[in-house]
Amino acid sequence: MMGNTWQTWESACPARPRRLTANANLLKLIASILGCLLLGTFCPMVEAQVPGEKLAAALEESINRAIEFLKRSQQADGSWPDPVNMPCGMTSLCTLALLSAGVPSDDPAVARALRYLLEHSPEDINKTYPIALQTMVYCRADPSRYLPQIQENVQWLAKTQIQGGADRGGWSYPGSNADNSNSQFAVLALYEAERAGARIPDAVWTAARQYWESGQNPDGSWGYRQGQPGTGSMTCAGITSLIIIYDVVRQPAAQVDDQNRINCCQPAPGGIDRIQRGLNWLARHFTVRQNPQGGNIWVFYYLYGLERVGRLSALRFIGQHDWYREGSAFLLELKATVAAGGVPTDYWVGPNMESDPLLATSFALLFLAKGRRPILLSKVRLGPEGSWNSHPNDVYNLTTYTESRWKMDLGWQIVDIAAASVEDLLQSPVLYLGGVDSPLPSDPAAQKQLAQKIRDYVDRGGFLLAEATCPQGTFDKGFRQLMAMAFPEPEYALQMLPPEHPIWRAEEAIPPQFLRPLLGIEFGCRTSVVYAPAVAGKDGRFLPSLSCLWELHRLGRGVTLAPAVAEEVKAGVNLGVNILAYATNRQLKYKYEFFERPSLVAAQDTVARDRIAVAQLLHPGGCHVAPRALNNLLEAAAQQLRLRVDLAKYEINITDPALFNFHLAFMHGRNAFRLTEDERQQLRLYLERGGMILADAVCANRAFAESFRREFGTLIPEHPLQPIPPDDPIYTTAYGGFDVRFVSRRDPQPVGPDSPAAEAMRRVPPELEGIRLDDRWAVIFSPYDLSCALERQQTVGCRGYIPEDAARLGINILLYSLQQ
Repeated sequence: MMGNTWQTWESACPARPRRLTANANLLKLIASILGCLLLGTFCPMVEAQVPGEKLAAALEESINRAIEFLKRSQQADGSWPDPVNMPCGMTSLCTLALLSAGVPSDDPAVARALRYLLEHSPEDINKTYPIALQTMVYCRADPSRYLPQIQENVQWLAKTQIQGGADRGGWSYPGSNADNSNSQFAVLALYEAERAGARIPDAVWTAARQYWESGQNPDGSWGYRQGQPGTGSMTCAGITSLIIIYDVVRQPAAQVDDQNRINCCQPAPGGIDRIQRGLNWLARHFTVRQNPQGGNIWVFYYLYGLERVGRLSALRFIGQHDWYREGSAFLLELKATVAAGGVPTDYWVGPNMESDPLLATSFALLFLAKGRRPILLSKVRLGPEGSWNSHPNDVYNLTTYTESRWKMDLGWQIVDIAAASVEDLLQSPVLYLGGVDSPLPSDPAAQKQLAQKIRDYVDRGGFLLAEATCPQGTFDKGFRQLMAMAFPEPEYALQMLPPEHPIWRAEEAIPPQFLRPLLGIEFGCRTSVVYAPAVAGKDGRFLPSLSCLWELHRLGRGVTLAPAVAEEVKAGVNLGVNILAYATNRQLKYKYEFFERPSLVAAQDTVARDRIAVAQLLHPGGCHVAPRALNNLLEAAAQQLRLRVDLAKYEINITDPALFNFHLAFMHGRNAFRLTEDERQQLRLYLERGGMILADAVCANRAFAESFRREFGTLIPEHPLQPIPPDDPIYTTAYGGFDVRFVSRRDPQPVGPDSPAAEAMRRVPPELEGIRLDDRWAVIFSPYDLSCALERQQTVGCRGYIPEDAARLGINILLYSLQQ
């Protein structure tokens, strides 16, 4: 217990109230903090800036400056300087880079480029590279609007595919000799075109498969042409092309028979070993500093290919290498090198053909922008391939569908949970753990390690979605045992989700006939674990798992299902999106935002050894529902204002004399409660002697708010709770904090049982209540949620402030408490 921050009141002292007295060291600390804050300077007890924090900011700036460079370089007619023998090539590449970086299609620069490209038909261009790039631009800009042009380009690509000889199935400039570079761009364009709704003959895909399979070298690599030594850029082309082609031509692991029955967990398709051999070669030769086995030729082109391999394979690591982080750091280093030579730093240049800054910058921007996509969920690799990956396309299809609904670029990845750290897992807001066999390792020590890792992940805000994907296995028994190990407390047992749970209607109301049992664990501010067990239907057959239904949902592929089957598949993917919306609140981070968390290691100084510590009050109203809320507030204060804080957990019973060691106590809950007379007397004494309480109702829980108002309203009857006026200085920068006179607050709207949940975001003045003693706020209470926002666990239906504003409000109150 902290013993030297505030002098403890001694029970033997006279009954006359005496204010808490800060010790000299803490007074010096507070004076130093306030002086720095009010003067706008940095305090000497600053937290160290780590390289990852700088890297994330530098990447954001680099992307923005590259966008401006490309816009600045555009010609008046909407084009960029195209090579004589490659009409529309550079224009399409620059436009694709801008669109991929998030520049909207109605941006003036992109709109001019689109008008220019529309003036050039495939017959006018007559080259594979620019026609493929032009197709990808149309697909990215507005696939519905440009579908006729997309289909026209597809027909040209199908017509120019080489039809005979050793190069059958490939593409050239055009010509009779195929190469893997042109062929790669053709496959990429056809892939995007198919997703946009264009029709592509099956024969095109079949021939392309034959081309890429026959062109792979025995060591797993691909060269520029068949039989040539492998390079990194061309091996990336081969891996990506086979991932795309297999996704199109192979039978899914879920199928519908001639009686319209869904059959799940079908045998795994072949061909995966070719992709894995390519990945193994790439891992053995991995570098981002050059084109592996190709030297300094086409390095930026290689990085563009590497991004596609990482994204389409759903791998964060290639071998032991975090490909996006290493590639991003290298690109920043290259810009720094360019800057040292006196060249502006808003573009890149390379050797040989990549000495053109438009070409190098476009490839760099494509790598940085597409590779940074937020990870929506991670699929857990655990045990044999046939267990955890019985439906290989399930999470990919769900992510693609979610992208279309949320109108944002999203990614997913596969994570080896045995090898991953908790920090690795936290890069994904949702883990999907599906399987046939028990997820429990055979080794007891490994079981405990897995259970602890899951507990640590959930404890830090993660969400676990689990499912028995095939009914015949042992997954159900093993998963229940795993949850009992990870959450042994009785209050964290798996329980059936009630019909009113927001998951059933977070985005789309699920039709009653497609409701299925879902179990959950209520942990913290929300349901943090959801489990879908295998369930038998009325006919005795097991219902298709969610994973199975996701596997069948092949968006944009023109797959025709019987109406009843299509309705069931749609309900399955909508339930998946509902779960994702509940778990994430659509609040996702770019990949580079996870490179490093700011360090809380304080620099050496001579001001004081003391730190700001806050007690958390124990009470019967749900005091543990947001266990990290207070720590996250203190971390935010340390990171944003460089305050020296104590992150130790001080949970204090209200009647404990140790309460008087703290100048501020934190309290939250989501249940009704009633204080004892001893607790009321202790709180009254604590407040009268200078202590302060900050409290909030978790998710604006009415029962807790009513209990708090009742108990604290009678605590000191002559000083009742009252609204803190909107012009109070606590909402301003007067105490060294933030201007929070207006904040963003979530206000879920009531809906019917069969309607999707509705949520309104309002920009409003904060609503706080307080008890005023001796011209100070001794109690500050928020009837709207702060705690779940501080934990970043707000879900649909949680009424309260957004995380950023909750932190700013809390910091302002913390600073206010230090000055009373």
